[in-house]
Amino acid sequence: MAETTRALWPSLLDPALHGTDELCAVSARGVRVRFADGRELLCGTSGLWNTNLGYGNPVIAEAAADALREASYLSVFRYENAYARRAAEALVEVCDADHYGRVIFSTSGGAANDVVMKVARHYQALCGQERRKLVVGLRGGYHGLTFGAFGLTGDNLGQQLYGVDQRLVRHVAPNEIGELALLLERQGTQIAAMVVEPVIGNGAVPLRPDYVAGLLALRERYGFLLVADEVATGFGRTGSFFASQQWPALPDLVITSKGLTNGTSAAAAVLVSRRVAAAFNDAGSMLVHGETQAGTPVTCATILATIAEMRRLDAVAAGRQLSALLEKRLAALTATHPRVETTTGLGCFRSIRITNADGLPLPQTEVPHLVAEIRRAGAIVHPGVHGIQLLPALVYTAAELDELMTCVRTGIDAYFAVAPVDLETAR
Repeated sequence: MAETTRALWPSLLDPALHGTDELCAVSARGVRVRFADGRELLCGTSGLWNTNLGYGNPVIAEAAADALREASYLSVFRYENAYARRAAEALVEVCDADHYGRVIFSTSGGAANDVVMKVARHYQALCGQERRKLVVGLRGGYHGLTFGAFGLTGDNLGQQLYGVDQRLVRHVAPNEIGELALLLERQGTQIAAMVVEPVIGNGAVPLRPDYVAGLLALRERYGFLLVADEVATGFGRTGSFFASQQWPALPDLVITSKGLTNGTSAAAAVLVSRRVAAAFNDAGSMLVHGETQAGTPVTCATILATIAEMRRLDAVAAGRQLSALLEKRLAALTATHPRVETTTGLGCFRSIRITNADGLPLPQTEVPHLVAEIRRAGAIVHPGVHGIQLLPALVYTAAELDELMTCVRTGIDAYFAVAPVDLETAR
């Protein structure tokens, strides 16, 4: 058992693994991470899905250093700062300046989800719809672990244990428009907003085009705000700068975070449509929200540098090319490996579903062991639904992708050779 007397309490890690050197990263460069045990591993997860341009980009690093030297700390709490102004303009431009007009800065995807619930309820009140307090999410959706976002998250991750209030939240099945329509028939006049991930992060499940079309039609009919939680899908992950840019009509609000600063700052942003922003402006009504570290010079400098680097590297196009190659590699793995049932996802946001010898899905309790075997084979992957998830950086080379897939295959083989699943005890 690992030493458990160290001061650090890491997130979502079994206490028995606290203090383990093979899980303690010490440096990163390009698409590789070095650990305290001396090993250097290929990163197949883009950090926590956020280093879309790889680790150690010098342009982004210099931008952060310059901002710290020049401005240190400036806030957007009862003040503005020039860095935040420039970053907001740049975000509106890449998202769609005709549709979006304002940007609210935050510090994490979870906190930004809290913000959009406030915005939605406040907006509806300004429109004379004060009864609209409900916010709808998707079952299986993930929106963060702050108390508001935790309530909206659609998986059971201990909300009841922690006393999270979900009385004003409803959940419906993804890609099942009939269930949402039924909810709207019953409570449509009480619903302020619906928040969806274009690709559900837990399991890499894309929203189908027909479902998105249905969402947009129901928005027009019932008047709720539609929010695209693009914390994971933004900044080129799924083939366009933002996944919702491929929808027939744009959402009312967009949340972005992970790729926003290429993982270098605790940052998030909410892009607000001109129509929604106008309701606040016309009424002279102040949104009650603020975060000490939101929109600081270092954060906004890294946002600006990340957008500039995305353009210089033509990262969205590079991601599309990598996605096509990844699709071929995943198809080959599915066709040739007896334990690989299927793959799901979109772009460079994919999952691999694994079965055991009896053809049943790999139990979730076994997924960490599979991830560990792939790590021993040389690559970092993310746990998924009955398997793993792959989120390679958009700057991966073909050789690095082949290396990743070799590690995945080797790890799957090693897992079944060393630790075959006992179905009776795993259930």
